Amino acid sequence: MSPEKMVMMANQIATFFATQPGDDGATGVATHINDFWEPRMRAQLLDHVEAGGAGLHELVIAAVPEIRVPAEKA
Repeated sequence: MSPEKMVMMANQIATFFATQPGDDGATGVATHINDFWEPRMRAQLLDHVEAGGAGLHELVIAAVPEIRVPAEKA
C-alpha cells in the first residue's frame, strides 16, 4: 500500500477515536489496528513511525506502544 494511503487510513481511525468521550483514544486506535490491520500493514505503519511518522495524527503516534509488532518485524 502506498505510504499516503496508509497514513490516510490510520488518520481516519484516529479522527474517529478523537471524537469519542474519554481519554482512551490511543488505546482505541491501537485496538482497531491490532484487530483489523494485517501484519504487513502494521509493519508498514511501525516503519513509517520509526522514520519520523510524517503526516500521522497524534493519536496514531500515541497508539504505537500498544500496536502489536508483527512476527516478521520482531
